[in-house]
Amino acid sequence: MAKKPVPPPETPPESVGIPVPEGATNLIDTDYQIGQDNYQARPLGVSIDIHGVVFAISSLVVLGFVVLTLALPEQATAVFDGMKNWINTHATWFYLLSANVFVLLCLGLIFSPLGRIRIGGAEATPDFSRVAWFSMLFAAGMGIGLMFYGVAEPLTHFGTSLAGITVGEDGVRTDWAPLGGAAGDPEAAADLGMAATLLHWSLHPWAMYAIVALSLAIFSYNKGLPMTVRSIFYPILGERIWGWPGHVIDILAVFATLFGLATSLGYGAEQATSGLSHLFGIGGGDTTLVLLIAGITAVAVVSIVLGVDKGVRRLSEINMVLAFVLLIFVVFVGPTLLIFTGFFHNIANYLGELPFLSNPFAREDVNYSQGWTTFYWGWWISWSPFVGMFIARVSRGRSVREFLISVLLIPSTVSIFWFTAFGTTAIEQVQAGYDGAATAELPLQLFMMLGQLPLMEITSFIGIVLVIVFFITSSDSGSLVIDTITAGGKIDAPKPQRVFWGIIEGAIAIALLLGGGLAALQAVAVSAGLPFTLILLAGCYAILRGLLSEPRPGKA
Repeated sequence: MAKKPVPPPETPPESVGIPVPEGATNLIDTDYQIGQDNYQARPLGVSIDIHGVVFAISSLVVLGFVVLTLALPEQATAVFDGMKNWINTHATWFYLLSANVFVLLCLGLIFSPLGRIRIGGAEATPDFSRVAWFSMLFAAGMGIGLMFYGVAEPLTHFGTSLAGITVGEDGVRTDWAPLGGAAGDPEAAADLGMAATLLHWSLHPWAMYAIVALSLAIFSYNKGLPMTVRSIFYPILGERIWGWPGHVIDILAVFATLFGLATSLGYGAEQATSGLSHLFGIGGGDTTLVLLIAGITAVAVVSIVLGVDKGVRRLSEINMVLAFVLLIFVVFVGPTLLIFTGFFHNIANYLGELPFLSNPFAREDVNYSQGWTTFYWGWWISWSPFVGMFIARVSRGRSVREFLISVLLIPSTVSIFWFTAFGTTAIEQVQAGYDGAATAELPLQLFMMLGQLPLMEITSFIGIVLVIVFFITSSDSGSLVIDTITAGGKIDAPKPQRVFWGIIEGAIAIALLLGGGLAALQAVAVSAGLPFTLILLAGCYAILRGLLSEPRPGKA
């Protein structure tokens, strides 16, 4: 990797999509110019600036997928089920082992001297305030999932843990309890259920995001490479990343992003539809789902046109305020003392059970580890190019240590408090004799829990709004990321391209819901994440190579 020091620029250079580093860095010496392989034109007065190979293959394959899934829903369902079953049986250990590697690397970098290096150069300053930055990364990272599973997952694991272990005639467990369960012990079942939930929403998923985000940020803002996933592979492939090896990597990133995002959008649409039906009596069904996705996608397109600062940033901040209001309401109207004491208790239980819950080998709780953890790791990994690139896009000027603490530890803490508040409230309702939330369909469980608290109409409406706005911010942010990849790494490509990808995201969500429902969403997320796991593992190596080649500042 050839390197040359770069002094801070005195005048802004002509934009090629990536800002020039501020302060001393070690640029990679390459003749490649960002966007040099792009096709630029203005058909019918609409500007386009695309990487011909990546855009063409990605868009054609995805459009073909949508058409075939809608035309052959039964066959599509069979294919989705087959993919998920094969991965659950043969690749669960690989998912779990890889996720552990990501966590250990992130924690190691936080405490290492490399944490002092600044993204964008030693003198780079942040583009966004801390509040705006944190709002954007958190809304993009987990928004819809927190709403969908905030009540559903703690309740489910509590119920399966309490029911205990059942074994089939072949000696294989048939229950869904995590680890060994806690048969007949409500307190132990609640502890295990919360620990099993927090595994999926704390350190591991945010480590996956951080690996992609930090790799992209260092190789783009410090090394001068395009902000595309292929840039992560420069220490491995060198100049070959500009050819077909790089094209394949970026195309895989587009597929992972689109299908991981479509999973979340599908969940959001299911939950918003359930909430509207529960609160206003609006009929459910496929027609309502399609209309809702189409309507929200249209709003997302408007946000895309407004841009990151006026669109995503403002919507993310609004959502953070609404989420905070709903969280505080549940905390103080629900079992307040149990929530506050449970927060620290759940952290201790989570850390205590973490080695066992994250163990990739010789698991007996196959339904939990395969049906839950494998799905989540596939989902988070398929989201990682989207969330990782978006976080990298808005994180210039942060030190590596600040970046990792903010991206890894702070959102994990917020997630733990969120699930403690909603999960504890729901479990307490079950123990008090109300099983409406526990027996409801997953998308409806949040609203059934809120229905037992005061101001049900108001809080349920806020919940619906949160799901919808999280939908919009996810679609908007995802369009920005996919457009960056398919524009050869440019982060200032024409907006019509982002609009195109925003529409495609909505179309995929509709196709998957009509072609197999939530099961299809899960199957595609797990399948899309598997090949991209290899890219994340390469990113671990790339981060170390990139950071070790950077000048070391004297202080954090």
